[in-house]
Amino acid sequence: MIRQEEVYKIGKIGKPHGVKGELTFFFDDDVFDRVDADYLVLCIDGILVPFFMEEWRFKSGETALVKFCDIDSKEAASELTGCEVFFPKHLSDREEDELTWDEITGFAVKDHSKGIIGTLVAVDETTVNVLLEVKTPDGKIVLIPANEDIIRKIDPKTETLEVCLPEGLIDLNDNN
Repeated sequence: MIRQEEVYKIGKIGKPHGVKGELTFFFDDDVFDRVDADYLVLCIDGILVPFFMEEWRFKSGETALVKFCDIDSKEAASELTGCEVFFPKHLSDREEDELTWDEITGFAVKDHSKGIIGTLVAVDETTVNVLLEVKTPDGKIVLIPANEDIIRKIDPKTETLEVCLPEGLIDLNDNN
């Protein structure tokens, strides 16, 4: 059985492409190409399941078309639409201490002078500047730019993200 701590998220399955079981795969990390992997791990109903790749090809810098073994029809491929895609950490070429945004979601966010601000609930990568969405103890969402001037340390052992917020940043969020 594959455990969550053994993998990290690299993308999501989109719609079927054609009628022979090929799927669109939206990825954030092309590690499956760099390390010549045989399989990807999909989350199906909360269970991590390995799917061996018959073939795949890049469609763009963020999209690939993938054909999994034993998925031979549009109908079978449709059942995988929307599944999150993970990659085994032990096969990865990334550094041991390298984390993805998905892996730090849920970490406590602590400012060097204000203390605990809240919990990282999401990361918004849809804008030019990546934003951390932090839920405060009173339920408000605070947006914090994700840049190296603000993020000081990420500690996976304590699940803490240490930041140094500019004066007034939290107050700006209150005005929204």
